[in-house]
Amino acid sequence: MATHFTADEFGRRRAAAVRALTDRGLAGILLFKQESMYYLTGYDTFGFCFFQCLWLGSDGRMTLLTRAPDLRQARHTSIIEDIRIWVDEAGADPAAALRDVVAGHGAAGARIGVERDTQGLTAANWLAVEQAFGDFCTLEDASDLVSALRLVKSESELAYVRRAAALADDALAEAERLAAPGAFEGDILAAMQGAVFRGGGEYPGNPFILSSGADALLCRDKAGRRRLAERDQLTIEFAGTYCRYHAALMRTLVIGPVSEAHAAMHRASADALDACRETLHPGRTFGEVFDAHARVLDRAGYREHRLNACGYSLGATFAPSWMDGPMFYTGNPQVVAPGMVLFVHIILANSDAGLAMTLGETYAVTDDGAESLSRAPHNLVPGGG
Repeated sequence: MATHFTADEFGRRRAAAVRALTDRGLAGILLFKQESMYYLTGYDTFGFCFFQCLWLGSDGRMTLLTRAPDLRQARHTSIIEDIRIWVDEAGADPAAALRDVVAGHGAAGARIGVERDTQGLTAANWLAVEQAFGDFCTLEDASDLVSALRLVKSESELAYVRRAAALADDALAEAERLAAPGAFEGDILAAMQGAVFRGGGEYPGNPFILSSGADALLCRDKAGRRRLAERDQLTIEFAGTYCRYHAALMRTLVIGPVSEAHAAMHRASADALDACRETLHPGRTFGEVFDAHARVLDRAGYREHRLNACGYSLGATFAPSWMDGPMFYTGNPQVVAPGMVLFVHIILANSDAGLAMTLGETYAVTDDGAESLSRAPHNLVPGGG
C-alpha cells in the first residue's frame, strides 16, 4: 500500500466516525465524497466521477463499491480490504449492487446516513439510489458527519499543509520573476505549476486562476491567454498541493507605474487581511472574521466592490474545487478552533474603473491565534513594494 498516514491515525479517524454514527443512531453511512474516502482510508482516485461508494458501518467495517479501473487503485492507495466491483455492461445497476452491500452488512430496515452534498453523487445517481433502496431502509442526509471531523487537522496533516504552503511560495516567486510587460500568461502559469511539480506536489483541486487586463477582475479561470501590456494588472489565485493538501495564495500584481487608485485598493486590502488575522482566534466565529473584513473595506469606500464571502477552510480535496467548507460569511456560527487551516482572501473588483485588487494567504490556527503559512510579502508590484 502507498498510504500517506499510519495505521494508527487511520484507526483514530475511523473510531471518531463510528462514534459520530452511534451518536446519531445510524447503522452506517454511504460515503460518496472522495474527500471522506481519502480521509478515512487513503483511497486516492478521480474515479468518483462514476458511481462509487464506500460503506462505513457503526461496527467499523468498510466496503468499497467501485468500477474495475479503480480496483488496483484502491488496493494500492488505501487500507480498504473489502472491494466490490460493479460491471460496466448494458443494464448495469450499481445502485442495486450498493443495496446488496448494505444488506450484507445486516442493515436492512435501519437508519442509514448518506453524503449527498458532494460532487461524487450526481442527481441521476441519487435518484437511482432512492429507487433501488425504496423502503429497504431509511436514508437521511449526513453530509456533515465526516466533514466535521476533517475540519481540525492532525499534526501529520499539518506537516503536509506546511509543505504545500512552501510550494505555493515557490510558485508565487516564479510569477513575480516573470511578470513584466510583454510576458505571456501561459509562460507564467507553466512556471508556477512547474514549481509545484518540481517540489513533489500534485495538481490542485481546481485550475490556477491567472488573468490580466480586464480579466483580472474575474474570480474564475477562463480559456485564452494574452501578453501583459506596458501598464497592466495580473490577478493570480493558486495553491501549493502536497499529498492532496492545499495551501492557497492570492495576489493582484500591478505591471508598470502604480496609480493612486491601485495603491489605495492595496492598502485597504492589506488592512482588511490584517483585521481578519487578528480575529482568527479560537472561540471567535467565521461570521466575525467576515465582518472584520467587511468593516475595513466598507469604511474605506469599497462596499460595492467587495464580495460576500472572504475565504474558507482548506484540506485534502479533489476536483472540481479546492474550496472546503465552512466559508467566511456574515452570520456563520462556526467556531474557530486550533488545528484548522483557513484561507482568507480579500477581493476587490471595481467594474466601473476596470481595476482589480486581491490579497490572500493561508493560516494555521493555534492556541494563540493565526499563523501565516507563507513567507511571501504582500507585494503590489513584482519583486517588491
